[in-house]
Amino acid sequence: MPEAKYTADEMMTIAAARMIRNGASCFVGIGLPSAAANLARLTHAPDTVLIYESGCIGTKPTVLPLSIGDGELSETADAVVSIPEIFAYWLQGGRIDLGFLGAAQIDRFANINTTVIGDYYKPSVRLPGAGGAPEIAASSKEVLITLRQNKRAFIEKLDFVTSGGHFTGGASRAKMNLPGKGPMAVITDLGIMTPDETTKELTLTSLHPGVTVEKVIESTGWALKVAPKLANTEPPTETELRVLRDLNERTARAHAGQA
Repeated sequence: MPEAKYTADEMMTIAAARMIRNGASCFVGIGLPSAAANLARLTHAPDTVLIYESGCIGTKPTVLPLSIGDGELSETADAVVSIPEIFAYWLQGGRIDLGFLGAAQIDRFANINTTVIGDYYKPSVRLPGAGGAPEIAASSKEVLITLRQNKRAFIEKLDFVTSGGHFTGGASRAKMNLPGKGPMAVITDLGIMTPDETTKELTLTSLHPGVTVEKVIESTGWALKVAPKLANTEPPTETELRVLRDLNERTARAHAGQA
């Protein structure tokens, strides 16, 4: 049977979804993280509790939300609580297993920028901002990050540090006494990176099908370290592709007012 055709974005979303454990409480960001988290819920992780910072707990959207204020989230949630409760009781209280974030820029220690590109006072691009990301990065037991890989996004020095990952590497995060472990993986359209156990520097540990090490290195703004034994990401299954495409098609129709 011929291998199913898929895009780099589909591979990235599916690879990210696979990292979500069934039954985990997952604090979800909008965009790529939301697509991956909902794909996981619809496939291998039906008991995962999706939480959005607007106060929606156990939400099961039929289409991907445009924002944390999308009515689809509250209408399909098990419960809706106040934003102070979400952050103070659930997140800062250590009740979130996994935080799932996107980014505009990321550095070698998985610190992320979602604030500005360029000078803070005279930026070339003003980004959406922090939202709840700094707290998610600090207090979730573990963090996943997903974004497309290129030299504009993967840079040597961030224009602004919105959310801390492993800060300056080594024991720098531990010395800050933050409750969460920080980023455990960065999933891109080219491969998967994980922090070195000692230095905490992101290291390429898995290549997506058809991608070369040289391509990943060329798409990174620092001298990327490569694991001695690289894994190969399993290509998407027919089920994963079908469920993801159905979800994206429903979302497109709904947001176009045609659902």
